[in-house]
Amino acid sequence: MELAGFVQPPQVPGERPPPAPPPAERALPQPRPLTPEGPGALSELGALLEASGSRRLFGDVSPGTLGELVASLSRFAAPPEQQQEAAELPAKDSAYEAVAERAVEVGAVLLRLLAKLEAARTEETPGEPVVGAILRRVAAPIYIFAVTHVVEQPWTNARSRAVARELLESLVRAAGCGSVAEFLRGKKEDEEGRFAAVMGLLKQELTKDTWKRNPATKHVFSWTLPHVTRPWLSHYLESVLPPSLLISDDYREENKILGVRCLHHLVLNVPGADLCQYNRAQVVYHALYNHLYSREAPLLQAVLLCLLDLLPVLERAQHRQQQQPRASSHSDEVLQLLLTHMEAEHRLALRRLYARSLPAFVQRLGILVVRHLKRLQRVIVGYLEVCDGPEEEARLGILQTLRCTIEHAWPRMPCRLPELLQALLRMMWDVHTDQGPTPEPVKAALLQGATECLILLDRCSAGQVKILLEGVYSSCEESCVRDCLRKVRENT
Repeated sequence: MELAGFVQPPQVPGERPPPAPPPAERALPQPRPLTPEGPGALSELGALLEASGSRRLFGDVSPGTLGELVASLSRFAAPPEQQQEAAELPAKDSAYEAVAERAVEVGAVLLRLLAKLEAARTEETPGEPVVGAILRRVAAPIYIFAVTHVVEQPWTNARSRAVARELLESLVRAAGCGSVAEFLRGKKEDEEGRFAAVMGLLKQELTKDTWKRNPATKHVFSWTLPHVTRPWLSHYLESVLPPSLLISDDYREENKILGVRCLHHLVLNVPGADLCQYNRAQVVYHALYNHLYSREAPLLQAVLLCLLDLLPVLERAQHRQQQQPRASSHSDEVLQLLLTHMEAEHRLALRRLYARSLPAFVQRLGILVVRHLKRLQRVIVGYLEVCDGPEEEARLGILQTLRCTIEHAWPRMPCRLPELLQALLRMMWDVHTDQGPTPEPVKAALLQGATECLILLDRCSAGQVKILLEGVYSSCEESCVRDCLRKVRENT
């Protein structure tokens, strides 16, 4: 069987002319025979694409047929469906190994198809935009196939990832774009990219009942979303917010973190007015607030970072609606819960995370942190007393928190001076006498942080710290601690 575009042999006089070659729609293998029982179909299809002439091939095959063919090839190399409540994916599985091998073969066929499209574009006349119509039909399924296999996953191997990377680069080049982001969002703000088409295909699998069946769907979505930024992302908010919330609401920590990162990207790249419309920002806030009860440090870190960017959006809208500017805010609510958890926390990983995050929330509240001073002081004193390992992350974070607190709530500091002064001096002595593995630069940073806090306390208490430290300085024989106290005395 010959394809259109092959060179025809010369006719012998008197012989009947050879039959006309079949159109490419009949020559190309149809999607249905592409099953694991018929592996030769892919090789045959690749050979036919290689041998066909670009113009004749795309002249005979409709864009819809090519779109169906590409979708069928993608399904052929897709990971096997999972049960809704399936456990974690196995690192090694024979079914996944077979998927990776099929992905290599399918990727090779799609690379040939894109090469033919690029060749046809150079031969195309301006009045016949056939290549553009075909590319609009095949771009989204090819993109989803490439992203499914481009990152290391249980269903990929080195060969399939290399083919997927090459396919993604070829697709972006065939579309006339310089990057994946440009391919998805368009070159200019008023230009529509392929993100809508990609989300149109993903939307069918990103529902409450289906999103777990294909293990690749959430990864394709979370890999694609960061490439669409401001100002383009606001146009697609209705289609990307529900799946982000859905993934973040799962019971598995991996999915929660994935969903929270998607929500964080939306918060950073969608205007506040759009986020607050229809109470979307409140919905995101409540989804994140519920995760604050988690005991997993990676999830909490993602949630706290997202909240720090969401709170200004919420509170700007709240201030416009309220008559009382000093009303309790979402920042108050979050800080109160953080302090409650910090008081009772004994796990070092969470203590370090809370202590690192606390200064930003104190800074966020400013003078209004006075509402939480009683509990905040208990947390500061408690964390200064406990060594948390060689890097002393918790103590360093708490010293920064104390510094921010003094700067913003300095009128309330004199009455709290005795307890804070005692806690700082005790920590300085502990650090100096520590014989553990704490590096000297870390000890120096702790002593420097404590000295800065003492200087700030002295300024806001009209020199009371200098007076209280007179007896300590005269009786202290340790040169390191004495130098810190001298800096406080000499500071004016």
